[in-house]
Amino acid sequence: MQIITRLDELNINDKTAIAIGKFDGIHLGHKKLLNLILDQKQDGLKATVFTFEPSPEEFFVGHPVKQLFTRKEKRKAFQDMGIDILVEFPLNAETAATPPEDFVKTILVEDLKADYIAAGCDVSFGDKGRGDQHLLRNMSKELGFELCLIDKVMLDGDEVSSTRVRNQIADGNIPMAKRLLGNDYSISGIVEHGRHLGHTIGIPTVNIMPPAGKLLPPFGVYSSTVVIDEVEYHGMTNIGRKPTVSNDNQVGVETYIYDFDADVYGKSIEVKLLEFKRPEMKFASVDELKAQMTRDIENISK
Repeated sequence: MQIITRLDELNINDKTAIAIGKFDGIHLGHKKLLNLILDQKQDGLKATVFTFEPSPEEFFVGHPVKQLFTRKEKRKAFQDMGIDILVEFPLNAETAATPPEDFVKTILVEDLKADYIAAGCDVSFGDKGRGDQHLLRNMSKELGFELCLIDKVMLDGDEVSSTRVRNQIADGNIPMAKRLLGNDYSISGIVEHGRHLGHTIGIPTVNIMPPAGKLLPPFGVYSSTVVIDEVEYHGMTNIGRKPTVSNDNQVGVETYIYDFDADVYGKSIEVKLLEFKRPEMKFASVDELKAQMTRDIENISK
């Protein structure tokens, strides 16, 4: 997958099918949009995702916003889906002020060779967000590209949106978040050395540090699936600050993997969250912590 992050990289030689969006979380609505451009590959078009970096929310709010998918996670998801080109359009004061007509004519059609454009009916782009579905429709006739606009995808009577997914994650409703996303909500990272307390008490765990910009669910214990070298394992994951054994307030993701004893330090793993089991707790002693972890392992294995 070709990744474009700078304006001077925008010149593409092949005709493209472009999906425009923010794509935080890549939920069911996003997937409907992405499938439209993936279908165009059979006609020889390059499936191209056009998104913004930083996100419009982060840029206009002026401070970091927790994301459902980190930049690295989004890149992997797009590549796994078969996207040919990913444009992470640099959003700054100058590019945000681009007249929407120039955005379509110069950037999408002339630079990126758009032959097909897909977007949601609420699409917004260009100076002061003046670019919308009506401008796209008018310019598609003028410039000769095919336009496909989709309505919001609905689930249980409400629209699927990144905000709705965020709310479910914040509430710890992981199964509902999965329904909205169409896949498990996961946290990826490199396995790091921790305090090795798990080994000491006979319950070894793997530890990853979640990226700073990653949206996390409530602290606590979750059933999980852990992906290591493309193999899935059953797991029990604690997200939080480990208050029984630590005072540094560092948030970590610690997972006990059932029937697994290999050395995975330094490996990249993915922890797929399945269901919230209990909140994080502070115990009076390590022995009490071990007893509770043993009960958690038994309960989650059932």
